[in-house]
Amino acid sequence: MRSQAVRIDRHGGPEELKIVDVEVGEPGPGEIRIRHHAVGLNFIDTYQRSGLYPFAMPLQLGMEAAGVVEAVGEGVAHLKAGDRAAYASQPPGAYSELRVMPAKNVCRLPDAISFETGAAMMLKGLTAQYLLKKTLPAEGLQPGDFILFHAAAGGVGLIACQWAKALGLQLIGTAGTDAKCKLALEHGAAHAINYSKENFAERVKEITGGQGVKVVYDSVGKDTFEGSLDCLRPFGLLAIFGNGSGPVPPFNLGLLASKGSLYVTRPTLFSHTSSRERTQAMADDLFKVVESGAVKIPIAQRYPLAEVQQAHRDLEARKTTGCTILTL
Repeated sequence: MRSQAVRIDRHGGPEELKIVDVEVGEPGPGEIRIRHHAVGLNFIDTYQRSGLYPFAMPLQLGMEAAGVVEAVGEGVAHLKAGDRAAYASQPPGAYSELRVMPAKNVCRLPDAISFETGAAMMLKGLTAQYLLKKTLPAEGLQPGDFILFHAAAGGVGLIACQWAKALGLQLIGTAGTDAKCKLALEHGAAHAINYSKENFAERVKEITGGQGVKVVYDSVGKDTFEGSLDCLRPFGLLAIFGNGSGPVPPFNLGLLASKGSLYVTRPTLFSHTSSRERTQAMADDLFKVVESGAVKIPIAQRYPLAEVQQAHRDLEARKTTGCTILTL
């Protein structure tokens, strides 16, 4: 059977994204065939398109989607034909109407959660889950603790603002405009800093009474790295989980000693979802907090699949907030 899909034949800008017809066959052992109802857009997609994260060509892009399982291959026990499902998964290929893919990271989607919400929340929501629940400073996090979250008005950020509030944490968010700061506050951030107007490290020290925060969650990378270190209290943790401004350049490890025996880590979602059991436990935690109403998934932009080039341009130009989906 045939499916429309988005493919690149070489790394480059959004103009490399092409709509093509592809043949989709039957699922093999450990695989499913899924018909998508909505597809999620993520910054990692732009890294793969540009070549920051290089892949063999041609490459069908996309890391998350939601839809209905059409067929299951041998050995797949947790899904069956007709199941509503959602995923954030390797390998790429979600920018499509229909695909065959590994079943390991695909989870049944609760009836109370729509396909659009499922497509928008899996990669970003599971990222917020592993950050707030698993990527923790040496002294742990307790209710009342301050944490710093960069790009707080983005897809991961707005989920993290709400989830952190539900956990009793005081999240300090940064963003590049007053409107984005307002959005972070509306979603549960205790404080918001417009880093285009203020020195965020100085403001963090003011907010925390000179103490600094236990942990900084940073998806910006190069532009915020040194300032992020300056926000940490002794034994604090800097978790760099993205490269929105480019990768962090090499640095002298002695810097961590001089700033208070700091920790730095570079986690990825796909390390945390390396097993079926771990993926399901994380998804169950995400589904529970969304179904409770404590975390709402803000879908702020929708683009038809045919407008995927514009979607990438807007994402890279920081014109988007919250979650973005491609509609089919």
